[in-house]
Amino acid sequence: MYSTKIIKQVKRKKKPGTGVLKILMILFGVLFVLMGIVFSRGFMLPGFLLICLYFAFDMFSQKEYEYTMEGNQFTIDVIIGKKHRRNAHELDLNQLEVVAPNWHEKVAKYRIKGGTQRLTKYDYTSYDDEIPYYTMIIGEGREKIKILLDLDEEMLRAMKNMLPDKVFFA
Repeated sequence: MYSTKIIKQVKRKKKPGTGVLKILMILFGVLFVLMGIVFSRGFMLPGFLLICLYFAFDMFSQKEYEYTMEGNQFTIDVIIGKKHRRNAHELDLNQLEVVAPNWHEKVAKYRIKGGTQRLTKYDYTSYDDEIPYYTMIIGEGREKIKILLDLDEEMLRAMKNMLPDKVFFA
């Protein structure tokens, strides 16, 4: 069997209050700097710190995920601020237990409410309500983990061809 490489990029949706928080940080930062110019230099340090905090918050609030499936290897990379890439998981699909939509009965025993088994959960979804997400139960090292993913049709079909009895569609 030949090996194919499938890559999927998922961009995390920003939370509702993020824009308001950024505007407040800029306003207070500029206000403190202006107060430092007019009244006392003691206000300048908090102003500059708020502006630095704004840039750090802006960078760390932008998250993207990249799923790569090559042969029976499945890797998940986290990209923060469009610059910093970190390999989160490198998984062997031979240790896969199940991939199914979050509402499917095959993953019912792993749910937070009503499930019988508790696993370490990792969420690599976009938080977009329009995109259905899938639950992957797989072994990593000596333990089983639960991963939430936004898988597309192409990647699901490739997994289904490799492991037909462990992959379920929406």
